[in-house]
Amino acid sequence: MIPRQADCFQHREAVEALQRAVFGGGTAVLCQVLSGTGGVGKTQLAAHYARGCRRDGAVDLLAWVTASSRESIVSSYSRLASDVVAADSSDPEQAACRFLAWAETTERRWLIVLDDLADPADLRGLWPPANPRGRVLVTTRRRDAALGGRSRIRVEVGLFTPAEAESYLAAQLAAFGRQDDRAQIAGLAADLGHLPLALAQAAAYVVDLGLNCAEYRARLADRSRTLSELVPDDSGLPDDHRAALQATWSLSVEHANRLRPAGLARPMLHLAALLDANGIPVDVLTSAPALRHLADHRPAGGAHSQLVPLSVDEAAGALRCLDRLSLADHLSEGSRQRVRIHGLVQRTTRESLSTSERDALAVTCAEALIAVWPTFACESSLEQALRANAEALISHAGSALWQSGCHPVLLRTGESLGATGLVTAALSYFRALHAEACRYLGSDHADALTIRHYLVTWQAETGDLGNALTEFAVLVEDRLRVLGPDHPDTLAARGDMAAMQGRAGAPAGAGVSSAEVLHDSLRVLGPDHPQTLTARLNVAHWAGATGNPTAAVQDCEALFADTARLLGPDDRRTRAVRLHLALWRGEAGDPAGALLDFEQLLTDQLRVLGPDHPQTLNTRHDLARWRGKAGDPEAAVAAFEHLLIDQLRVLGPYHPDTLTTRHDLASWRGEGGDARSAVSSLEDLLVDRLHLLGPDHPDTLTTRANLAYWRGKDGDPAGAVIATSELLADRLRVLGPDHLDTLTTRHNLAQWRAEAGDPAGAAVAEAEVLADRMRVLGPDHPHTLSARHHLAQWIGKAGDPQDAAVALGRLLVDQLRVLGPAHPATLVTEASLAFWRDAAQHE
Repeated sequence: MIPRQADCFQHREAVEALQRAVFGGGTAVLCQVLSGTGGVGKTQLAAHYARGCRRDGAVDLLAWVTASSRESIVSSYSRLASDVVAADSSDPEQAACRFLAWAETTERRWLIVLDDLADPADLRGLWPPANPRGRVLVTTRRRDAALGGRSRIRVEVGLFTPAEAESYLAAQLAAFGRQDDRAQIAGLAADLGHLPLALAQAAAYVVDLGLNCAEYRARLADRSRTLSELVPDDSGLPDDHRAALQATWSLSVEHANRLRPAGLARPMLHLAALLDANGIPVDVLTSAPALRHLADHRPAGGAHSQLVPLSVDEAAGALRCLDRLSLADHLSEGSRQRVRIHGLVQRTTRESLSTSERDALAVTCAEALIAVWPTFACESSLEQALRANAEALISHAGSALWQSGCHPVLLRTGESLGATGLVTAALSYFRALHAEACRYLGSDHADALTIRHYLVTWQAETGDLGNALTEFAVLVEDRLRVLGPDHPDTLAARGDMAAMQGRAGAPAGAGVSSAEVLHDSLRVLGPDHPQTLTARLNVAHWAGATGNPTAAVQDCEALFADTARLLGPDDRRTRAVRLHLALWRGEAGDPAGALLDFEQLLTDQLRVLGPDHPQTLNTRHDLARWRGKAGDPEAAVAAFEHLLIDQLRVLGPYHPDTLTTRHDLASWRGEGGDARSAVSSLEDLLVDRLHLLGPDHPDTLTTRANLAYWRGKDGDPAGAVIATSELLADRLRVLGPDHLDTLTTRHNLAQWRAEAGDPAGAAVAEAEVLADRMRVLGPDHPHTLSARHHLAQWIGKAGDPQDAAVALGRLLVDQLRVLGPAHPATLVTEASLAFWRDAAQHE
């Protein structure tokens, strides 16, 4: 008997797919196999097709066979034989053969529907024969190769589309005189994963209990309720359903678990149930922690005891078993493979586990994610997939990931958000994570303090340096109180706070604090400890940042020798020292030397890390910059253009490093003589940075500064004055009057006043800048020396070449002492001095 048509049957795309399969290419195909997971409506589609054939007079015999077992198939064939050839049904096997022989030779038109085929082996010797007058339609959850081939066309039956699901649900409710909000109907359809069976049973439950969709969705989201509590009991199932939703896949799991490699499909499904339904990287499910889980849960005895290590091939085989039973989709996308599983299959699986089993699985899944997560983050499909899986796991794990402190996957998830440019999301994540840590561990637990460290770090990255520095000071005090002054975490927090102090505009204070951390690190940890080496690098950095790049070079050269000896030449910390050495060599007046250092570093990073590692990309950025500073802006532009292509591919368009490259590419285009292009590119970049970072982020303010600069260079000095004045007001408000960027903005404003025709006013403004730079940075800082040079220039342009020459002569003496005779700034001063001396003589 053909099953009755479901209430509100949807004429879905799958109906058309079946018709196309029947008459594929204009030639009738004798056998179609409707394959898909439980609950997608395969039986209803087959019944709809069968009714159409009967209604249209296309068949003389229509046989509906329940194919859930070989016995059921034989029994059905035996009854058919009794009807069509009067066979003796006392020997079912013989009668079945009689029926198949009849079907092979008859001139009558027939359709045999084999519904719910559980195992292709059950049809061995029982497949309906090939006869141009006959048709075969099979429904099954299986995807075995035996169900395909030239004579059989497999039609994959999937979920309802969102539109189909919403239409079905609205129609079901309307049939009982119920109306509901369309958005809530759409939301409920999505919550149930657009699974036809789930939608039908949910609609019946909603009607029976007098709920609306919003109320049902709230119950569905309540993790304390199981699926069995959210569908009708057996007596109230709609459309002659044979099983409630939660029992739909149990038989499929049993079958999958019996397939080779036997006993692995179920524990593999348990792992997948805690991860992201939309795509789990196969590498996660075949990682070492996953293999240990499978080995621990495979059947005992035989050749596969728990003591024998499990292979990756066996784990992959378990995934194939799930795929063969339509419990999961095993998908290949280029070199990446992933597994997709319906959310309700996952929920049913999770609800079958005890609390202790779920907790153990959560830890295993976390370890599996960490095992395959790269140590660096880039906004690749793999990074996004791992983060999505971690977020899914966290939502299901509860306290399991806090039982031995904060599991590393919790930190790695937040790091991934920030490292891929989602700094605001990272801040929100770590804020919520800290609240969880306080709840599970207590606010003074070492892991809770570590999470606060991350939280404050990402607060700074959002541009909120002032508040981040205040919070960091509180964190240091708490680590001093809880861990003591000599604990490595306390020393690390002090070092990072010093760095933040420098970023906030106090490099001299950062240098002093870094020196204090180094002193204590030497005393507590010794000279060879990695943290001590990091402290030495920080001291060198702030020496350069406070105006002594020569000392920074000397410190980095000594540190490089020690790190290479202690950690090896290819260690990331050794490479970091080499990067700083190259940087400060350039700042000390040797751009050619810096260029050579960066080229050598890039060669080693390509060998050690590969071309797409963020550190390799960053070194290419520095190399491009120093090509420009060495006097070749065209080469810098070309290098930045190639780098931008790779960063867009690897990191994505909104990663901070990608945005920085766009910024520097625009600037070097301007330096190469194309100010108009620089203005256009910076205008586009400013829109993106305002959207991503907000108006007060330091990077947004930097983009505004450079946009104003290149507008001036493009022939609009008056516009540059206006834009720089507006920027100065914002930098004073956000950064304060003594921040280096604020002082630089005042310096630029003086320059554009001079360019706009007011050199006397520029000289007055530059003198004020010089006084403040002397106070904040000291007399020998490069920025102070630069202010003296510009002040002399504006004095000369205001009509006093003699005083300009005198000022430049005094400046040259100090630059020779501080920078040396070969430094580019010294050479520029020599040229300016000659110019103004000549002008004074001809005055």
